[in-house]
Amino acid sequence: MRRQHRGFTYLGLLFAIALVGVVLASVGVVWSAERQREREVELLFIGTQFRNAIASYYERSPGRVKRYPSTLDDLVKDNRFLTIRRHVRRIYVDPMTNAAEWGLVRAPEGGIMGVYSTSEAVPIKQAGFVLQHADLNGKQKYADWQFVYRPPKAGS
Repeated sequence: MRRQHRGFTYLGLLFAIALVGVVLASVGVVWSAERQREREVELLFIGTQFRNAIASYYERSPGRVKRYPSTLDDLVKDNRFLTIRRHVRRIYVDPMTNAAEWGLVRAPEGGIMGVYSTSEAVPIKQAGFVLQHADLNGKQKYADWQFVYRPPKAGS
């Protein structure tokens, strides 16, 4: 009679291990989605930092002609003045690719007017952006999330 009980104990243990495996797999999926949401928030923050830095560089151009930075390093160390100005502390790492490489939006007259992630992954957040990021609604990949500074039109 004891041999029969050992078989049931073994099957019960196998069932418990399988159940724990299924629970851990579902927790992993939830954790992965939550981590992606955190990286999206980080991308929005960093993109805004770059947009603001480009705006600062452009608006504070010496003289009458406004210019965009020619490289992202110009935002970290602006040598156009007697003292160095910093529009951003450092070149941030793209949270989607974990690289310091950014896609660059070139201005028609030259220079960099914006940045974007080079990730082709599909974002979780598709809508409900704040007004500042309203142009990101409905974008199908992170590379479409462009953070561009466009100066206000004269007389606006």
